[in-house]
Amino acid sequence: MLAGAWEARTAGALAALIMVVSFGASGQANAQGGPLKIGVLTDMSSLYSDNGGPGSVVAAQMAIEDFGGTVLGRKIELVSGDHQNKADVGGALVKRWIDNENVEMILDVPNSAVALAVQGITRDRKKLFLATGAATSRLTSEECSPTGIHWTYDTYALSQGTAKAVSKLGVKSWFFLTADYAFGAQLEADSRKVIGADGGRVAGAVKHPINTPDFSSFLLQAQSSKADAIALANAGGDFINAVKQAGEFAITRDQKLVGLLVFIADIHSLGLPSAQGLILSSAFYWDLNDETRAWSARFIARTQKVPTMIHAGTYGAVMHYLKAVQSANTIDGPAVAKRMRELPVNDFMTKNGKIREDGRLVRDMYLFKVKSPKESKYKFDYYHYLATIPGEEAFKPQEEGGCPLLARK
Repeated sequence: MLAGAWEARTAGALAALIMVVSFGASGQANAQGGPLKIGVLTDMSSLYSDNGGPGSVVAAQMAIEDFGGTVLGRKIELVSGDHQNKADVGGALVKRWIDNENVEMILDVPNSAVALAVQGITRDRKKLFLATGAATSRLTSEECSPTGIHWTYDTYALSQGTAKAVSKLGVKSWFFLTADYAFGAQLEADSRKVIGADGGRVAGAVKHPINTPDFSSFLLQAQSSKADAIALANAGGDFINAVKQAGEFAITRDQKLVGLLVFIADIHSLGLPSAQGLILSSAFYWDLNDETRAWSARFIARTQKVPTMIHAGTYGAVMHYLKAVQSANTIDGPAVAKRMRELPVNDFMTKNGKIREDGRLVRDMYLFKVKSPKESKYKFDYYHYLATIPGEEAFKPQEEGGCPLLARK
């Protein structure tokens, strides 16, 4: 009787074990065959929302649709979230996406402090991070990652374009008005090196909090420095407010105002009367050629807004990622990142781009000058093309960046 009871209990336990194993295998199979999730982490409602924000979500969705909506038999799903320009908020959201919602790739993140936090999280969890909106060159230097790719532009390339071009116009002394966080600090540091190399000097600098409504005290310090140029090492709403208030103080009568990171959405918000004459660097302009115009027409039809380089970069990054997933026949983060580095990048924005070992996508940058109201002939006709800056000149050589991945080889 005891033997029979033991056998019954053993048989029951064995059956339960089989059920658990079967359920686990079934759950694993379902997870493997579930949707491929991509997460757009951006600024939905604050100072960077026009440059990334909802437009980045639209651009990513366009890429998914153009790819066909599925890859490796999986439906491609897009999720999005607002990081509120806070590293802890963005980091918590990314952890939830990866740990609980099976998101495989994160992109956009137009805030360098948030982007550095995301880089660390995705590095640890071996998931893809495509920084299409962040600027700091630290993402491919000391903070580089095997699964991190810096896609659109960076602080080094912006300084190589704008600061160098303005220096060649005869500007010898500079004053920096800098956003007080990772992006502003790195943009000022990279620009100082260019200015020094070109024989210029920095007359002074002041830092301002992010999302500042009143720049009067900072602008008065810049004005009193008597510097030839005031360099705005900020972006989005901060850049727009600084330019508007500089006009109110009539600062531009005697000093040049130089935007080190300027988006076409900023120009649209300012209007050509306020923005005319600004020299700027960009990785993309909607009206550059037939291909850029064709894609931009589709984007404008869906959003009624002019696309920025972040929007165009987000589309290209998603498309290249999906091509790499298909080519590598896996969604494994390190394997897909490796394949992305092996494949050349070719789309309406980038020709023969190459993703280096440190994660930097090397592509051409462009130098533009903002048109006057009289020179603009149609909607969003804002830029004069000045020059192309070849990718190998625009971006810092990876040997000089200090990326730990290179030291391991």
